[in-house]
Amino acid sequence: MEFKDYMRILRQRGWLIILLAVLTAGAAFGFSRMQTPVYEASARLLITSRPDFGQTQAVRLRLLDFAAWLSSSLRAEDVIDQLKLDMQPQALLGDVRVAAATSESIIQIEVENTNPDLARDIARAWAETLIARRRLDNADLREEDRIEAELIDNPTVALASPQTKINTAAGAVFGALLGIVVIFILEWIESGVLRRAEDVERYLEIPVIGRIPQ
Repeated sequence: MEFKDYMRILRQRGWLIILLAVLTAGAAFGFSRMQTPVYEASARLLITSRPDFGQTQAVRLRLLDFAAWLSSSLRAEDVIDQLKLDMQPQALLGDVRVAAATSESIIQIEVENTNPDLARDIARAWAETLIARRRLDNADLREEDRIEAELIDNPTVALASPQTKINTAAGAVFGALLGIVVIFILEWIESGVLRRAEDVERYLEIPVIGRIPQ
């Protein structure tokens, strides 16, 4: 097919691409608006010790232990009791993610909830369980052997889902691609139909020397 053939197809059937893009974008937008918003609160804990290489390396090795300690239903029970939540520990634990960044000696706690304020409170309470535990353990240690845990800043909250703009844009792209596929199928079905003099010349490879007027 030549370039002019593609342009002809776009002029004749391009509306299908636009129509399907608008329909799928609208459907994605409507679906996103119908979903219950879920918020994500994030709290960052800085783990510190005396500033020497050996102790710093030891702390970084222990970060994974601290993260495992936080990723426990027992911590969930502590938070439930502190905030007086009406839920089971395993259900709460399913909304919490704990990750250790050994390169920075940071533990990040992320909490998802439909209530942004509650998500923030849970993230803070969860972080404070490790802070309290470190204070308890440090009480029997010399100051130079202590490992401290502290919040870097207040927990932040952001909308986790639905991402309405992204979903709408993705729906529009999908609709446009679907429109191209539909046009390709229609052109393939009608590929054997000769409607114009150019079609005759292309398929029969002979020039048209005349036509019967309508």
